[in-house]
Amino acid sequence: MRYVIVSVVDGKAGILNDNLRREVFQKFGAKSSKLPAHFTIKAPFEYGGSIDDLEIALEIFSKESIGASYGINNYDHFDLRVIYMKVEMSVEGKELHDKLIDTIDSLPYIAFDNKDGKNKIFHVTIASKKINDIYPEIWEYVNTKPCSFQCKFNNVSIYKWQENTWLLHKKYEF
Repeated sequence: MRYVIVSVVDGKAGILNDNLRREVFQKFGAKSSKLPAHFTIKAPFEYGGSIDDLEIALEIFSKESIGASYGINNYDHFDLRVIYMKVEMSVEGKELHDKLIDTIDSLPYIAFDNKDGKNKIFHVTIASKKINDIYPEIWEYVNTKPCSFQCKFNNVSIYKWQENTWLLHKKYEF
């Protein structure tokens, strides 16, 4: 089974991201994730066994944690490959994130790298699938949309890949 672990971006920032991804697809044909607005905790991974230990770890983590604020301000990109909303994680949010990484890093089927570990660049993707040729047009378009939000890092969700899409497996709020 294929899984991904994310923190869903709620509120107006999440709505803007969902709408922008839809608009960018309609106007430019640029695809993005089938997940709701989010920043990644653990990139997609394959595991054929039970994830009960992950679920227990996240349940305990959520009960012992308090949410932390972060900002989403403006847009940025990774080369011409990915356009995203820029997350400005607070010190408390970064500490919470790193504690979460420590919590699940000990599981034998979870392995972090520089894209999804403690030193990741926090971001909320808008377009990421084969956009090199249309990057300038998408970049110009998204930058016409105001992007300044205060958000709360107060959840972590496990999604699993089924029926050609990501389906929510379990959400933990804190």
